[in-house]
Amino acid sequence: MSIEVKNLTKFYGEQAAVHDISFTINKGEIVGFLGPNGAGKSTTMKIITGFIPSSAGEVKVCGMTVDLDSLETRRKIGYLPENNPLYLDMYVREYLEFVGKIYKVPNLKQRVDEMILQVGLEVEQNKQIGMLSKGYRQRVGLAQAIIHDPEVLILDEPTSGLDPNQLVEIRELIKKIGKQKTVMLSTHIMQEVEAICDRVIIIKRGQIVADDIAENLQHEVNMQVVYVEFDRAITKNQLSKIPGVSKVQALESENTWLIESTDPDDLRKAIAAFAQKNDLLALTIRKEERSLEEVFKALTK
Repeated sequence: MSIEVKNLTKFYGEQAAVHDISFTINKGEIVGFLGPNGAGKSTTMKIITGFIPSSAGEVKVCGMTVDLDSLETRRKIGYLPENNPLYLDMYVREYLEFVGKIYKVPNLKQRVDEMILQVGLEVEQNKQIGMLSKGYRQRVGLAQAIIHDPEVLILDEPTSGLDPNQLVEIRELIKKIGKQKTVMLSTHIMQEVEAICDRVIIIKRGQIVADDIAENLQHEVNMQVVYVEFDRAITKNQLSKIPGVSKVQALESENTWLIESTDPDDLRKAIAAFAQKNDLLALTIRKEERSLEEVFKALTK
């Protein structure tokens, strides 16, 4: 296993940012590490990369304990922090050569050329980093994270500030990298997780509340969404009185609705009974697939 986290805890004063969490990530896996702001995502990533110490527990990277083999584990890790700290007065190529020298990368000039091509920096390679847009700065940050060909890649909000075309390119790059490496990424973009992640870990208030593939999570969370179309208008207040209903949303008209429930019983039966009681004809009634965003909300609200 490339990443092993056992009973990890981190206190800031008396506040537990991370409390007794455990998980493993294998080589070739791309894992989305999700949670609301302040849940402990960045803290966990900083501990894995050796940037900050833990208060308790153990973290291993490629079989080595981070606390005991700090320098060696850092050689195995590529890290793109959330705030992407860069030397803004340096030029793109100059900066990548500087990082490559720190890691003692062989054939450095050739490797820098490869990185510039891989992350799409050809047009901007001779510019000062401070002159780049946020999207291109993210590309520079990603290039420095992989220039030494690490076995493990830790990415904190890697696509922040990218336009839609850049998003697709960087996602494809991460998927390509993930075939040979271990990738752990944090993001608030659920479509990104669905597009590139093999597995999802969700953390809330410093504790893991879910760890599974996205498809399984969508079926396990006890929440139903039903689309229904009646033959005539009906009010939100009337629909809200259906047993087990937690949320009602009107769509194109007051004839069509999305109705949510956290009740384990099939909501369609209750809606059909409601229609019969009120002399309504349900023209369409179907269960909707829950999105990962809805699952995330259900687990972290």
